[in-house]
Amino acid sequence: MRTRSLFALVGVAAALSVSAISPASADDTPVLTAGGAAVASGDVLTASLASGTKATLYSSSTGTSGVSCAASAFTATATDNPTAPGAATESLTGHTFGSCTSNVIGVLGVTGVTVNNLPYTTTVASDGTVTVTPAAGSTIQTTVVLRTLLGSITCVYQAPSLTGTASNSDNSITFTNQQFAKASGSSLCFGSGYFTAKYAPVTDTTQSGSPVVTVN
Repeated sequence: MRTRSLFALVGVAAALSVSAISPASADDTPVLTAGGAAVASGDVLTASLASGTKATLYSSSTGTSGVSCAASAFTATATDNPTAPGAATESLTGHTFGSCTSNVIGVLGVTGVTVNNLPYTTTVASDGTVTVTPAAGSTIQTTVVLRTLLGSITCVYQAPSLTGTASNSDNSITFTNQQFAKASGSSLCFGSGYFTAKYAPVTDTTQSGSPVVTVN
């Protein structure tokens, strides 16, 4: 059995966020451990952007036009942590963004980026797959408020779910080009948003010393 590290986002989030690989020491090793101990139900897991990275919402999967945030973090609460191999579940209760800028023509600045419809359910599988889903009948939603030459505009983006990857090499969770569709907003709001962010390290702030979280 190989271990791989977590993150929680959604952010979340889901995130969600949303981690070195070593053999499991016992047959009853849980999916998520922190400092060698099992992550207990109710433990709070958090992570901010990996050092030197930004969270981006670009208008295409290959472009660099859109919104970029130098700060972002998620908070999640563990709800189930079965024996590995399997999938642990968390409730993504907080996903924030700050220090955001935009290079879209006609946009003067970013007033705020807000994640709506929380909490989201986050599952973290033993193979490192992280999935963020909204409550039944809801959607993952992010609201971006921009300052423009014509005044303030609000752009709302939605996605049915998000998929990320947890890595034990740096205790991270990474989301790459997760597609959102524009639900509402003016013509200055790009039609699709592609979300990319890396959160590391994911830590269990409930346990003493806030140890990093590993996926088994």
